[in-house]
Amino acid sequence: MKNLSPRNKDILNCNLPKMPANRLVHASSPYLLQHAHNPVDWFPWCDEAFEKAKLENKPVLLSIGYSACHWCHVMAHESFENHDIADVMNRYYVNIKVDREERPDLDQIYQSAVQLFIRRGGGWPLTMFLDANRIPFFGGTYFPPEDRYGISGFPKILEAVARAYNEDDIAKRTSDIVTALTAMSAVPAQKTVPTTLLRDAAEDLERIFDAQNGGFGTAPKFPSVPSLHLLLRRAHEVGETNRHHLQDRGASAGTTLTRVIYTLGKMAWGGIFDQIGGGFHRYSTDARWQVPHFEKMLYDNAQLATIYFHAYQATGYAFYCDIGEEILDYVTREMTSKDGGFYSTQDADSEGHEGRFFVWSPEEVEAVLGNATAGLFCAYYNITAGGNFEGKNIPHRTKPIDAFAASQGVSFQEMERCLADAKALLYKHRLGREKPFRDEKILTAWNGLMIQAFAEGYNVTRKRHYLDCAVRAAEFILTDLTGDKDGDMGTSKNLLRTYKDGRASLNAYLDDYAFFGNALVCLYEATGETRWLTHAERYLNTLEAHFLNTEGGFYFTSDDHEALIVRSRPYTDQSIPSGNAQAAYLALRLFAITADERYRVLGEKTLRAFTQTMEEQVFATGSLIAAADFLLRGPKEIVVVGAPEAVEPLLCNINKLYLPNKVVLLVDPQHRKDAVPLPARGKAMVNGQPTVYVCHRGACSPPLTDWEALREVLHPGIWTGR
Repeated sequence: MKNLSPRNKDILNCNLPKMPANRLVHASSPYLLQHAHNPVDWFPWCDEAFEKAKLENKPVLLSIGYSACHWCHVMAHESFENHDIADVMNRYYVNIKVDREERPDLDQIYQSAVQLFIRRGGGWPLTMFLDANRIPFFGGTYFPPEDRYGISGFPKILEAVARAYNEDDIAKRTSDIVTALTAMSAVPAQKTVPTTLLRDAAEDLERIFDAQNGGFGTAPKFPSVPSLHLLLRRAHEVGETNRHHLQDRGASAGTTLTRVIYTLGKMAWGGIFDQIGGGFHRYSTDARWQVPHFEKMLYDNAQLATIYFHAYQATGYAFYCDIGEEILDYVTREMTSKDGGFYSTQDADSEGHEGRFFVWSPEEVEAVLGNATAGLFCAYYNITAGGNFEGKNIPHRTKPIDAFAASQGVSFQEMERCLADAKALLYKHRLGREKPFRDEKILTAWNGLMIQAFAEGYNVTRKRHYLDCAVRAAEFILTDLTGDKDGDMGTSKNLLRTYKDGRASLNAYLDDYAFFGNALVCLYEATGETRWLTHAERYLNTLEAHFLNTEGGFYFTSDDHEALIVRSRPYTDQSIPSGNAQAAYLALRLFAITADERYRVLGEKTLRAFTQTMEEQVFATGSLIAAADFLLRGPKEIVVVGAPEAVEPLLCNINKLYLPNKVVLLVDPQHRKDAVPLPARGKAMVNGQPTVYVCHRGACSPPLTDWEALREVLHPGIWTGR
């Protein structure tokens, strides 16, 4: 059974006899299938479950989680596989299991509700109690099987809630909850976006910056990528990026840029980064980025790859580009389907233990590498006899490789080669361990984020296989995750949310359209192929036709979606960027490329709807503020004219610069003139040479053929060293 996840045998390798299948056996979601043989009489989310609840006058127990969630597995093993607890659940409740990755619409609503009940953030597993009208009246997250951690045991909770449902005035409580949820989805009236928004946001973020460890706040610590992007944008606004060779890699210099690169360096050296196989784990349980929760999520790695490539552009340090490439290489090896789509998650657990796949002892390293190399490797990656995680070691770094090489009396090149070879051997050895479960459903929104990351990786490195990965994934979605196959390029609402085992299902949400739309714009900028632009416009038109709130911004669900207790208009960043932020950014990018005024109005109105929230909740609205910066400062429209092979040197140089507010239009003189976007029409080569025009707020530079002159236009006073 080697290399089979315990989830394919039984949850957490507990060797329970297989129970008869419940209704979840027909699901496509791996998370639901993990519960298909529980003794709990599970329903998927469906009308039948609520009709049964109404008929039998029972409350509904709603459990929401996802396949890579460690505490979801713990609660499943402790409670949902426990026959006594399952009997209580079946006796008093109609039980519904939901995969939050397939149904983020439900997760958003009930996460908001649980915050009203417990007065703090929610999480997974989410355990909610509803009436037959889908309205919550009580809830929490993880409940242990008996009183523990200061939390009442789950059986005690089940008994008490069932009793209260029959004895208390639940109707009054549910009415109050609907009122509160509706208020949470409302936003203040529109107001003008202030020009100081980015500056004020950066100042607020710097006040909560952890100068010792990087990042924001204390344990548990998340990467908080939108906030790092804001600081990087602010560094660009004040001229810190692309200008000075930063000798101090720490945060002590106190500049906005050093805070970003210090954080990214700390994360890349820490245990939150998989030093052997690449890619980032979900978050760190400590403040030092050393001990992670070991699951790996596609969306985290997409966002982190992009910020590392941007840090390389901003500083010129190859280290940050290397980390971005290690992320993409990990995704290529381990998270890409044969059809080109990207899988969703990898589990934290294997062999019944969290992190077992990823940890090492000195003896294991020595058995693979031999004495001499193992000694160097263990010293550099801090692998000790005592360990740093349950007696084993999470590899992490504490010093740069050049300083370590000097301490060992060998050259930097020799040490780099030695450690790279050792990592390759250990990675190969690790493949022989029982692997964590991989959730192989393909989600449109998350694929959109990863396509953007691969396109950015291609832009920065000019490695063609990164672009090929992005194109394959986009073509897969356009072929296999659309609801119509007739090639209609109008405003039909045809994207689907999820794909598994050859079947696509569920209508797409705001995030799916917005993230994938931006991915298509990235592919247009990377290739100059207008087919990508056509699809991007199509999906923005779909958002406008089916998701738009007339007061500004977009609903999370379309106008023909299943009726839920509230129709939310989400604007804050969660584990992924805000869908409204990405929609506004998409509209503004398309305006810059097409000059269609309708797109500018749509993007600006969306941002104005959330301006007060951006001013008051900086940490939660980083993606909206970034889109607002794109609006306020205005993008530079970089029109590059020439045959693809001829313009490559110019594009290589342009993409080494950190220019957060830009769009790139590639014009091949051999293409039809009517296929060229309006802002690029009439732009021609000078003397047969590749030529660039830089336009900003309606004014264009003279035609530029010399890189030095172009660089000065793109970023005056730029630091020229690398």
